[in-house]
Amino acid sequence: MRDRRTTAILSVLLAASLAAITGPTPAYAAAAEPNQVDGLTVTQGDGYATLAWTPVDGATDYQIERTPVAADNSATGPAVITGVWRPNRQINNSSPTFADAGFNPGTRFQWRVRARFGTDAQPYSAPVAGTTSAPWGDPNVPGENLRTQWETTLAAQYTSDVDEYAYTKAIDDLSDRVRVTEIGKTALGRPINMFVIGYPTPPATPEAVAATSPLMVNCNVHGNEPGDREGCLIMARKLAFSNDARTIDLLSHTTVLIVPTINGDGRAANTRGNSTGQDLNRDYSLIRQPETFALVQMLRDYRPIAGYDGHEFGNSSAGDLPMLPPRHQNVAQSIFDESQHMIEGHMYTEGAKDGWWPCPYGCNGGGNVGLSEETILRNTLGLKNVVNSLLELRSSGGTTRPDEGNTANNRRRKTYSAVWTFNQFLDYHRANLKEITTARADAITFQVSNTGRIVFRGSRPIPAHPAPHPGEAPPPLDAPRDGQVLDNVPCAYKLTEEQYNGERTDGPAGQRTTVAQRLAAHGHKVVKVADGYLVPLAQPERGLIPLLLDGQGVEKLVDGERVYPTVTGKHNGQLVVSGVTCLRDATVTGPVRVRAGGTLIATGSSITGPVDASGAAGVFLTDTAVEGPVRIAQTSGPVVVVDAKVTGPVEVSGNRGDAPLVAANTVTGPLQCSGNTQAPVNIGLSNSVEGPKSDQCASL
Repeated sequence: MRDRRTTAILSVLLAASLAAITGPTPAYAAAAEPNQVDGLTVTQGDGYATLAWTPVDGATDYQIERTPVAADNSATGPAVITGVWRPNRQINNSSPTFADAGFNPGTRFQWRVRARFGTDAQPYSAPVAGTTSAPWGDPNVPGENLRTQWETTLAAQYTSDVDEYAYTKAIDDLSDRVRVTEIGKTALGRPINMFVIGYPTPPATPEAVAATSPLMVNCNVHGNEPGDREGCLIMARKLAFSNDARTIDLLSHTTVLIVPTINGDGRAANTRGNSTGQDLNRDYSLIRQPETFALVQMLRDYRPIAGYDGHEFGNSSAGDLPMLPPRHQNVAQSIFDESQHMIEGHMYTEGAKDGWWPCPYGCNGGGNVGLSEETILRNTLGLKNVVNSLLELRSSGGTTRPDEGNTANNRRRKTYSAVWTFNQFLDYHRANLKEITTARADAITFQVSNTGRIVFRGSRPIPAHPAPHPGEAPPPLDAPRDGQVLDNVPCAYKLTEEQYNGERTDGPAGQRTTVAQRLAAHGHKVVKVADGYLVPLAQPERGLIPLLLDGQGVEKLVDGERVYPTVTGKHNGQLVVSGVTCLRDATVTGPVRVRAGGTLIATGSSITGPVDASGAAGVFLTDTAVEGPVRIAQTSGPVVVVDAKVTGPVEVSGNRGDAPLVAANTVTGPLQCSGNTQAPVNIGLSNSVEGPKSDQCASL
């Protein structure tokens, strides 16, 4: 489906990061020769220069020439064709632009552009010369003067792990805005660090960070794809020390989370996988490896609402910056739509302004890319209700960037194109925070309702963007195959003691985790029942749970028993819950009483009468209307009350399990919470309460 959002996007980055047009200013008279390009301007950006010109009628493409020059504009080296502009590069062909990159920032060049009709080259434009922007940061100011190993070697070397740790520590030491925290260790024991950046200081705890609607950039999962990582390290320095209005505004309204290197072992060895050979981007749901386990725990605790995941790819004929949203069909529609809008509504538009070439992953020749594996981070994030995109830096120059057979130039283009993308991501989050949080809220309330089919493997289609479109082909469709759809959805899965706590054989020896530990890392709620463990689907990550626990799943973690509803349709009179009772699309006329040790899971139902649970094993009340008071007290396991409509008071007190989830409810009466071992949370989805909210629920 095409972009559903129509909100106009204004680029803060363009005004903040681009310098004035470089001189000399060209004359805007008619071209001196037939088909000669005129109106050429060159605007300096952060590691790139945006060329813009007046199009020539009938031109099939344009060649961009760059020549190193001295201060007097005399050539100091040979002229080279650095780029080729093609019509499928941008969505607005009437104003062609090209982001020339690959040069060493701070050097001076002259640029010319010429049109071509097929292979027939036309006359060059008048030249425009200018000095490119030096790397951000005053060399004489502590903090600003920090440089990565990649920068100091002029892209001859990537930053080593030792230099990364020294660089991140120095930023942490010198900037009050930054806290570097270790979220875990690699299989070989390398720290996995994360920048937590806010203004004037970052919030002190993960829960406090989560309250700021943070965004996250994961920079290096494949060890042999380091371009995004270098860009992240550069961006972190500017966020830590810049005092420009844009940076202060951004950090005053959210918290930026940057994970430079989740796969430090693979980066040190320059291998795609980690030290065990595991492709970590095929493990974010199963979390068999310590690296992915650490990142998923971070997602649970810090709750970013938007994310970007950095990679590189090998198609040298496609766009500069292929992108792709979470496509798994279990991802809520609102998350898919908002992610697509971020790509097509913002990145395509801003790319056309600045000269970069974002496109859908698979944009040239399609290919078996961008499919629906829930193990891939963009899909895992989508299933966790995070608006996000994959980013693929084109790993080599190719026909549209012919100068980038030069290794250093190619590395610089990759890194600064990542800097551009991640900065645009920050701007999108800042300008669209309301829309992102609304999409997330809609996704969570949809997921907890446990409605609709479960798809074990299958992607949402992405039609080609209307011409002129950035690319030649949309990504291929991975439609569900036979046996990959479950229409009769259970209300929960039950695991045996062995399945839940038993020793696993997957993962590195000495670092293996149980199913119990992995579900806890994901943040999934589990009820201890008499003969095992119950994992209800009426919770925020409902779309992910069956992919892990159902025997029909493609990558199943364990083959759990499906537990189906026990009460549907009409039920007259009192309903007493002593074991496990699952209500779905039920109408109960009478009180509901949950006895000690009982478990109630109610979704999409209505109850006329009070709901009283005392000493229960677990209570899940979602997408359900209750006419009467609700009291949940002394529960030993999880309490989940989300998107319920209660006519009467609600009491949540003395519960001994994890923090009760009380979110997005409408309560006609008071909401009172006290004595819970952990204070209830709403994960950013406020409750509408007509009466007073008191004690532990006062802020919900």
